[in-house]
Amino acid sequence: MPGLLGLLLVGASAVPLRGQQAKTMLAEPPTPLLPESMRGGPEHDAGDGVPPWSGADAPILIEDGIKRYERGTPQGAEGHGAPNGTVTVYQFVDATGAAAAYDYLRKSAPYVVRSGVSVVVANLKVPPALAEVLLRTVETGLPKVGGPKGLPPLLPTYLPTKGLVKDSQHYALGPVSYQAMGGVLPPEIVGFDKAAEVVTAKYESKGTLTMLLYPTPQIAGDHLRQIETQINRQGGAAGTVMLRREGPLVLLTTGAWNAAEAQRLVEGIHLHSEVTWNKPVPPEFHAEIRKTVSLLTSILVFCGLGALAAVILALFLGGGRAAIRVLQGKPAATEPEFLRIDLSGSSARIKPEIPGAESRG
Repeated sequence: MPGLLGLLLVGASAVPLRGQQAKTMLAEPPTPLLPESMRGGPEHDAGDGVPPWSGADAPILIEDGIKRYERGTPQGAEGHGAPNGTVTVYQFVDATGAAAAYDYLRKSAPYVVRSGVSVVVANLKVPPALAEVLLRTVETGLPKVGGPKGLPPLLPTYLPTKGLVKDSQHYALGPVSYQAMGGVLPPEIVGFDKAAEVVTAKYESKGTLTMLLYPTPQIAGDHLRQIETQINRQGGAAGTVMLRREGPLVLLTTGAWNAAEAQRLVEGIHLHSEVTWNKPVPPEFHAEIRKTVSLLTSILVFCGLGALAAVILALFLGGGRAAIRVLQGKPAATEPEFLRIDLSGSSARIKPEIPGAESRG
């Protein structure tokens, strides 16, 4: 009997399983980064993460947040032979990483274009007009990303344009790319582990301007002191140094600046209200935010409970006292009593509080 019962249970549980159909999940492949005409040939390669042939560029691509890549060889256009070279598209997590990678990659290829979260690098031996046509074709088909990830960094827009040496500005998000692009500070004191952004630029017949942006003014202040210590250690080797902090922004001049010009430069750069932060901040920053929120919440709860306890206590004491007076035959509220000093020299009778007490006396 127990065996028969178990057999019936198994059969009953198997009925709905036979009625169900297996669900198939289809994973749609990502949109290609290159047009169809450039995805043929032996040079074609595509994948996620860092390309296996990236070599010394791999650590910098990782710092900038590379997501995927695709490389191909353009086919011959009408009226031209087959172009000699390759076109590579790097797609990054956000436009901030793409901007940093663009500043690094443009020194190693004749044609480099940034579009949103992607950077196109073309190594082509073709007439410039044909190269521009190919790059426009690639740029038109690139995936578009909206929202905060599609916003370009604002820090490079704060660079003063007067006297700026063309193509000398370098935007960096990590120590490897910062050092590779000629940063003037030791990477370990910049604060890349605290999500720092750095821009360096050269000015004609002068020196270098370094701008550093941090998530909070507190983090900026901590690294400002480290930078100041490093500059003092270098002494005169750093040139004309002007160091200033405005909120989360730190400004530094080094090199052959005139002191007055350097001071005017750093004092003329100001943060605007549209500054936003579209980079992931470090975990410790999130932890500090959570601690602050928790502290404020605890204070509000404590104050609320204290106010509620005060109201309840007032009702209990005041109401209880009034009830006792009523039970004693007295009015619930008492008249205020005053102390009086009689200087007339005559004795005054004390007015009793209970009615009828005077007659009984």
